[in-house]
Amino acid sequence: MFIRHLVDFNDLSLAEWDILFDTARDIMENPSKYMKSCEGRIMATLFFEPSTRTMFSFQSAMLRLGGQIIGFSEPKNSSVSKGEVLKDTIKVISGYADIITIRHPLEGAAFAAAQECKDTALINAGDGGHLHPTQTLTDLTTIRMEKGRTDDLTIGMCGDLINGRTVHSLIKAMSHFKNIKFYFISPANLKVPQRLLSMLAHKGYKYTETENLEEAIPHLDILYMTRIQRERFTSEEEYNRSKGVYVLNREKLASAKPDMLVMHPLPRVDEISHDVDDDERAVYFKQARYGMYIRMALIYHMLNSPTENVPLPKLTDTDAHCDNPRCITNHEHYLKPMFARVKSHPDIRYCVYCEKQYKN
Repeated sequence: MFIRHLVDFNDLSLAEWDILFDTARDIMENPSKYMKSCEGRIMATLFFEPSTRTMFSFQSAMLRLGGQIIGFSEPKNSSVSKGEVLKDTIKVISGYADIITIRHPLEGAAFAAAQECKDTALINAGDGGHLHPTQTLTDLTTIRMEKGRTDDLTIGMCGDLINGRTVHSLIKAMSHFKNIKFYFISPANLKVPQRLLSMLAHKGYKYTETENLEEAIPHLDILYMTRIQRERFTSEEEYNRSKGVYVLNREKLASAKPDMLVMHPLPRVDEISHDVDDDERAVYFKQARYGMYIRMALIYHMLNSPTENVPLPKLTDTDAHCDNPRCITNHEHYLKPMFARVKSHPDIRYCVYCEKQYKN
């Protein structure tokens, strides 16, 4: 049994993740075995914001499995530009395709879209600054292939940690493995959201918050660099205060462990100097290629295995609305806000779409 939709990495069990990793490795070693495994199937790639790696990675994955692709890479090339709501777009496209990948600038959009897919699989390819589960699959595949393990690691995450959906997904994923320590390296205004820190504390994971990259580097097995994301800031002034704060170069790498991995979800802007590219510890271009293989494995299983839906969390009765301006419920007004309780803190509820937390 496999999941019908992948909205959050946590929709997968660790057993399913192991199956995906083993399949991805088999695809790398025996590509001809999978060349026609999705023949006659259609994937729709619905990208409501720009993408290079993620979109091409999904499209390449489906084509290498023998399937076909339809879709758009800009909302202006679709009926969205005429005012069509997400619900209607998804209902129509789900009648054309066997599987949908969606990237959207609003948080919770993938969850909202999945509720409209009754007979079509859906994959979240990134929703605002919220989650990016297939990038997490890519990251875990890179770690497993390059380090040989996903336990007993110290991982540093550097840059925009409040808006970084890749960071949020990876933190949640790594909290399933043993003896993981975290260093969160960011300016004060770009720190990891409190909901994720509370989750780590509840699970007993150690983390250190710092603004100093040079002090953190010697302790790390993995350094996960991220860019300062202009598109997530509400003002140019706020962005300009944060950009260029961290730049990794050869000089800073001198104090790192000889086998430390330098990872990045890409695209980079100026946060990794080009003089790092030839360092054997820099694996971000390998990381992008691993992403195609793990997405091939995911598509293969979602289209060729018996599936089941992920159940909704237990919802609370409330007339409240989510005050996150980037939450899909504040833009698609037919959506009814939904909230659930944090299991470890019953006095805290969160928006089921964007996961913003509220105290009673």
